[in-house]
Amino acid sequence: MSNLEDYNIRNPLWIVRPEYLKVPLPSGESYARIRETLKVRTLYTVCEEARCPNIAECWGAGTATFMVMGGNCSRGCRFCAVTHGGMQPLDPLEPQKVADSVRIMGLDYVVITSVDRDDLEDQGAGHFASVVKAVKGLNVRVEVLIPDFRGDHELVERVVLSGPDVVAHNIETVRRLTPIVRDGRAGYEQSLSVLREIKKRHSGMITKSSIMLGLGETDDEVEEALRDLREASVDIVTIGQYLRPSKKQLEVVEYCPVERFRKLESTAYEMGFSFVASGPLVRTSYRAAEAWSKRRLENV
Repeated sequence: MSNLEDYNIRNPLWIVRPEYLKVPLPSGESYARIRETLKVRTLYTVCEEARCPNIAECWGAGTATFMVMGGNCSRGCRFCAVTHGGMQPLDPLEPQKVADSVRIMGLDYVVITSVDRDDLEDQGAGHFASVVKAVKGLNVRVEVLIPDFRGDHELVERVVLSGPDVVAHNIETVRRLTPIVRDGRAGYEQSLSVLREIKKRHSGMITKSSIMLGLGETDDEVEEALRDLREASVDIVTIGQYLRPSKKQLEVVEYCPVERFRKLESTAYEMGFSFVASGPLVRTSYRAAEAWSKRRLENV
């Protein structure tokens, strides 16, 4: 009983991480090249900042999710490893730096996300849009994973009009657990309203969201969240296992069996989602290009 990270304080049981959640340390030529490219340009990726378990797989395949507007977030969600506070000034050269990196890496599908910037007048919407426009100038597909911009639909619209092919925004967890898991400035209904409004204004836009399991939610609550996302006309959903990044974040209540992910995947497809990625190591941008391709083929 030496693994303190697996100790559940609320429920005094030692939770052993299953073998299927253990991944090899990242390595390889593509991984090293991408890491050096980002380091030289002082760029951040959610792959590193959020300690994504798929970093070896994705970087080894030559793909990455860029995180713009700095490495520090104005919010303090209790599941997230990204540094809270100490906000940094925006880098006016960041749009070109990201575009240059995409070109050097030879990517044709790029995911761009960001920290929350409640400290800025426009919460960073204009800067985010500038990054998207710079990357779209390379004639590549762009998926964005956006903040909620405190529910300000005009700020969301600024990013949407910059030309992404997919717009993602995560509800993260079920309704009941949202006040525990997410920062108080976020909200379950607020996130749904963001997704709903995007589809209302741009019916052809592909939208996407994500749910974490293992925080104490029930299957009925997850199914309710999936229905809420479908009511907001969300096209793509990902379902993954919450993995505690460090002792500072919420502890894991349950390491969910693979069968639970498979059942929820079937349920989500029955509800009408066009693409579902559900599994212990799945994250928002996992198999992003595949999800986009499947959704586009359905509309041909």
